[in-house]
Amino acid sequence: MLRESMQIEGRQVHLGHVTHGDHQGVAVPHAAELLEFAEAVVVRDAPRTAAARGKLHAALGDAGLVDAAAITAAFHGFVRVADATGIPYATAAGGQDRPEIREAAGVNDFYRVRGE
Repeated sequence: MLRESMQIEGRQVHLGHVTHGDHQGVAVPHAAELLEFAEAVVVRDAPRTAAARGKLHAALGDAGLVDAAAITAAFHGFVRVADATGIPYATAAGGQDRPEIREAAGVNDFYRVRGE
């Protein structure tokens, strides 16, 4: 999704930034605030999430915060649903995912992809 939206806008995105938490030089407005919020949600750190939410609200306003929270929740939920139902990575996207994107984003480094 991120790759497609960036292509529509004619921007480049380095997918490794997504998995390595690097926001320096990223052409996404408020990348640092968005990254901190997403990471706080994923690690389930309530005080960190509250602090990140405040910074994100200051940067994006009401509508932007709601959008960011909805997207973060959706992506976080997709992973939890897949894990909870035991969906093996090999069948993700009907086996039609793009290996070059998986490699660029660092997904191949995850233990589920390696079969551990």
